[in-house]
Amino acid sequence: MAMLASVRLPRAEFTFIADWWRTIDRPVVLIAAVLMTMGLVFSFASSGAATGRLGFSNEYFFVLRQAMFVSIGASVVVALSFLSPTGARRAAALFYLLAIALMVYILLFGHEAKGAQRWLRIGGFSFQPSEILKPSLIVLAAWLFSKRIENPSFPAARIGMALYVLPVALLIAQPDIGQTGLLTMAFLTVFLISGMSWVWIAAFASAAVVGGGVLYFAFEHVQKRVQGFLNPEAGETYQTDRALDAIAAGDFLGRGPGEGEIKHFLPDAHTDFIYSVAAEEFGLIASVGLVVLFCALVVRGLLIANRQSENFPQLAATGLFALIGYQAAINLAVNLNLMPAKGMTLPFISYGGSSILGSAVTIGLALALTRKRPGQDLRNGKSQGWVGW
Repeated sequence: MAMLASVRLPRAEFTFIADWWRTIDRPVVLIAAVLMTMGLVFSFASSGAATGRLGFSNEYFFVLRQAMFVSIGASVVVALSFLSPTGARRAAALFYLLAIALMVYILLFGHEAKGAQRWLRIGGFSFQPSEILKPSLIVLAAWLFSKRIENPSFPAARIGMALYVLPVALLIAQPDIGQTGLLTMAFLTVFLISGMSWVWIAAFASAAVVGGGVLYFAFEHVQKRVQGFLNPEAGETYQTDRALDAIAAGDFLGRGPGEGEIKHFLPDAHTDFIYSVAAEEFGLIASVGLVVLFCALVVRGLLIANRQSENFPQLAATGLFALIGYQAAINLAVNLNLMPAKGMTLPFISYGGSSILGSAVTIGLALALTRKRPGQDLRNGKSQGWVGW
């Protein structure tokens, strides 16, 4: 027994988890964990007001659910981060097919809310498939474009556009213009940095401009939001006005946890406008802190993506971190009345299982693609820029 007790395993064989912790990008993991924790704190702050407004007897209804969602999301991040690049691509393909199938089902039998048919009702929960569609499309598009770099005759642009157009058509049919715009921005980022022809990019940009005009005239709610943003006196700006009031009322240190007042009059205080709740109760320190954390997450992500020596992980990770950055920027811009309302959640922070799951899948796949692996040739800070530039 003494002999067995003296045996020491090599470090590489110590534990599976220890190996994961050594190879994963720890700053990204820690920032994501901090954001999830802050989301729980802000959900606690907004839960009582939301439950009272919606008629729930348990004032902790939303915060308890958010705690469950965060636990699931954290598990998803860890589970996906163990994947190899090939495993990440296969998982993305599975998520893409599942999301497309569910989005078709939703158009036929889905749950309608606020004039849109975007959610699948499962028991007492709602699920929005487009949240897992976004990161899966980015990974698949990155893989296709990386194949074109290796083989210029490979029809990556045509296949990639087909993969993009199908979900966009389904999103517009729901309709969900905000997610359509976000998906387009992230897809175009991967398209651009892969070194695609400027002819393709010009065609894509032209189609986006024409498509934006068509959407403006085709959907009344788009017109109202744009007109309300350009001319507040002529449009419905109630939520944005209340959000600005909350941010202004927070001042530097905030009114204190649970002391916010405007959240009682803000319909989406626990979801799309949770940033304004944080600003009112925790002040400028919390609101600026959130911006700094998202900036740190995206910048760190782009740096480790650019260090990847293989084209596929580099393109995919860049697109995934850009996706998080774009979504956070849109949500913050809406809260600050810098753009028309979009109905966009704040990653890791807003209440909702679909939002948390989508953010978790995005970060989990990004971590899987940027893990250090034996024999991997990283650029070690001597980056030559993104593929094609």
